[in-house]
Amino acid sequence: MSLPDYKSSGKQSSPAVPQSPVVQLNVGGHMFTTSLSSLRKHPESKLAELFSSLPKLRTDAQGRHFIDRDGSHFGAILEFLRSDRLPTENIPEVYREALHYNIKPLVKRLEETPQLFGELVGRQQFLSRVPHYKENIEVLIRIARAEAIAARHSTIMICVLRTEEDLSFYDSAINSLEAVKESVVTFGPWKAVPLVKDLLDCVKMDIESQGYRVSIQPHIMEKSFLSRSYDFFYKLTFSWW
Repeated sequence: MSLPDYKSSGKQSSPAVPQSPVVQLNVGGHMFTTSLSSLRKHPESKLAELFSSLPKLRTDAQGRHFIDRDGSHFGAILEFLRSDRLPTENIPEVYREALHYNIKPLVKRLEETPQLFGELVGRQQFLSRVPHYKENIEVLIRIARAEAIAARHSTIMICVLRTEEDLSFYDSAINSLEAVKESVVTFGPWKAVPLVKDLLDCVKMDIESQGYRVSIQPHIMEKSFLSRSYDFFYKLTFSWW
């Protein structure tokens, strides 16, 4: 059965998928030439859907099929569709594109690479066991931005409680702190192998991944004769300029 003649309606419609096995693509300004069979290689993928029998894409001024997405890493996607070859660089970026286009075999193989295996199986599995971790990162950024007016630095106190035993000292530790209690953001406790330093490294990494510059230093508390000191506290400093 042939495709309907869209010209007869008087309206401009998306062009039909070409009958030629060669397809010209414009992906966010990046030009590619590939085969229809490569684009349809994985039937459940978004690319296979876009290039199914029904027209679903616009064309640019030169008649190339246009995909409105950054095409910087689309070449790696095409290379996998053509030859099953994995990229050797920009793994996280290609992984995001593979997720977007729902190319499940590529997603699975990228997740097995050292670059993503450590992140997904190691770090993210650890962070999933730290209560309210993502929410705390958002709170830290929100507080820092609120305190940035006419200042070069914003400093926030972090309390890290590694174990349930640490948690039992929480009230006493907070009461011994001279800083304003509302400015203290608390992490933990958690049931996993990583230590406090590992948690602090994750906090720094995830905040800096959003474009901020931060440093973390222990908060040294003076120990009086009648009281104990607590090593739960750290100063997280945002540098604005």
